[in-house]
Amino acid sequence: MPRVPTPVACVPVNPSFHRRASKTLFHTAAVCAAALYTVAAHAQLVEPTELVDQQHCMFCHTSDAPFLAPSFHQIAERYRDKPNANVMLEDKLRHGGKAHWGDMAMPLPADRGGPLSAEDARTLVQWVLSQ
Repeated sequence: MPRVPTPVACVPVNPSFHRRASKTLFHTAAVCAAALYTVAAHAQLVEPTELVDQQHCMFCHTSDAPFLAPSFHQIAERYRDKPNANVMLEDKLRHGGKAHWGDMAMPLPADRGGPLSAEDARTLVQWVLSQ
């Protein structure tokens, strides 16, 4: 016959303790998960200041209020979750484009600081969409 180990000591634990501990642990995990998701989903990238200055972005845009063109926050809100919006925005930065926000079109690169590489356009678009 197999030997069954006997417990050395059994300490009775109040069942309500387990329920409270489980609720607290679940609540803590949920809060942490929500915080991490929020930070990851809306992590604002560091401004590529040299590119922003070179392309004279601030001549028409501001961070949070419309000026001559929409704010970076408005652009991010409109395009952040649209598929392939980054491709359209990168092309608009590199070649200029028609107005989507009123009467003013995106100026040609020659009119705002010179040609822009695909990599630099991608950097600017990623930064704007992170606003």
